[in-house]
Amino acid sequence: MRAMTADVVVVGGGATGVGVARDAAMRGMSVVLLERADLAQGTSGRFHGLLHSGGRYVVSDPRSARECAEENAIVSRIHADAIERTGGMFVVTPEDDLDFSDQFLIGAQATGVACEELSLSEALRMEPRLNPGIKRAFAVNDAAVDGWQMVWGAARSARAHGAQVLTYHEVTGLVVEGEGSDRRVVAVRAHGLKTGEDLTISCAMVVNAAGPWGGRLAAMAGSEAVEIVAGAGIMIAVNHRVVNHVINRCVYPADGDILVPDHTVSIIGTTDSRIPDPDHIPIPREEVAQMLDAGEVLIPGFRQARLVHAWAGARPLVRDKRVAGTDTRHMSRGMTVLRHSEAEGLAGLITVAGGKLTTYRLMAKNTVDAVCAELGTDRPCTTDTEAVPGSEHGRNYRVTHRLADREQDRLDNQVICECELVTRKMLTDLMEEQPDASFDDLRRQLRIGMGPCQGGFCAARVAGVQACQGRADAATATELLRTFLRHRWIGLWPILHGEQVREAALDFWMLQGTLDVEDLPAAPPPAAAATPIENAEDGEQQPDELARALAALAGAPRLAAAAPAGAKRAATSANQEARP
Repeated sequence: MRAMTADVVVVGGGATGVGVARDAAMRGMSVVLLERADLAQGTSGRFHGLLHSGGRYVVSDPRSARECAEENAIVSRIHADAIERTGGMFVVTPEDDLDFSDQFLIGAQATGVACEELSLSEALRMEPRLNPGIKRAFAVNDAAVDGWQMVWGAARSARAHGAQVLTYHEVTGLVVEGEGSDRRVVAVRAHGLKTGEDLTISCAMVVNAAGPWGGRLAAMAGSEAVEIVAGAGIMIAVNHRVVNHVINRCVYPADGDILVPDHTVSIIGTTDSRIPDPDHIPIPREEVAQMLDAGEVLIPGFRQARLVHAWAGARPLVRDKRVAGTDTRHMSRGMTVLRHSEAEGLAGLITVAGGKLTTYRLMAKNTVDAVCAELGTDRPCTTDTEAVPGSEHGRNYRVTHRLADREQDRLDNQVICECELVTRKMLTDLMEEQPDASFDDLRRQLRIGMGPCQGGFCAARVAGVQACQGRADAATATELLRTFLRHRWIGLWPILHGEQVREAALDFWMLQGTLDVEDLPAAPPPAAAATPIENAEDGEQQPDELARALAALAGAPRLAAAAPAGAKRAATSANQEARP
């Protein structure tokens, strides 16, 4: 067992955890961050891509609205390469109560959320596909954010300031000394899922930034002071930008009331319900249909857009005793920073939960302020003034930037993924930096396989590059490919209908028929390559069902190979043209 020491151990590699590691390291503390999977693989990578203006909360949660408005400007500056300044609108659709818009305007003014009323003709000029029956429209400072780009930027900044970021390291226990109200967490035990190594990190403070899994970590120290509720929601991407501004319904926060242009797609979200286990999040077909119905209210014809992927994430909400335990929609989105020493006499542990990706930096600041108070030191926060690596130029992301880059290097640099314009050099450079990265790890940072083909064309190329670079032998590269495809399929089966079935069948024929990927040389499953979150409807594996559904609906006489494991129960939804 390896022994380490640090001032602060941060558990959780989402935006908040990485933000805490960066902030603490910038204040001169020695920091180790532990994440059981890849960075931003949990909640921070499973959302709708919205950088809030604050408008959504001006009536329901004024404090959160004010925080979002202030952090929107800061984050857009320090994470310039992860933010697209799309702008946003709040619109009153024909189905919405016009009176709420008056409350919205009053709330925006009271909370400092920038808001300008637009004429209906101007709103429809800016977004021609908007419902022509809208009754009122307001311009706000919403933006689109790439959560993975943001978190990795913060992680590289943290490392530059001396922090150690250990991915694929699962916490196995917290070491507590003392009894009763005189207890203290003094160390963290963890296991390297890829290395197989056990380690113990002695520390002065542990920050629990494990999101919806935070209750499990607190329980390892015997804590009973916090109840973290997992509020799950689904999102769906369509295959092009149906809008170029973030479009919100001007209503009290509800399901399916946000449409975000994110990179080359548009994302509709989200639902909200309590789930018992954030590792297993369902994507119910009725919620898919609900999102399509909601999109149709904003953009007539939305149901005819091709759906390319569905996913779900879990919000880490601190239990609000004022609302029912199952009513996650009306639990506060505000942040909670809990010093366990004050709450229950357990020193050395601080839990941070709640909040939003937009306010991650502020959450980190408040958390490290609490760490400093616990340790009796005073070190100022400077995270709002220093840009992360890659954003020093201050220019925000534009959807056309990769196309412009390819215009410059198209003759010298092979394109591996046409949908997302990922080049061989981008791929090999990241492989060099992260030699143990799985295909899914590469996907999150480069967007491989996230376009319309969902990896049908580029996944095999990535496997080939991995083998050619000497990173894996043929059998191992094939196993990585199979794992990648299984994960892609999980987000496809809930939305199979119409022309999407034919696209899925084409990918299936190429990978299973032409390449016969299931019968290529086998190797042991790659260590820790599988996501710990399974967006699945149940635990049963029914791989043959998708194959039968695809064969029937695509007009194929047969599909010889079984579908990848994880593509489950698609036959029923595939036969429902209007409601997948």
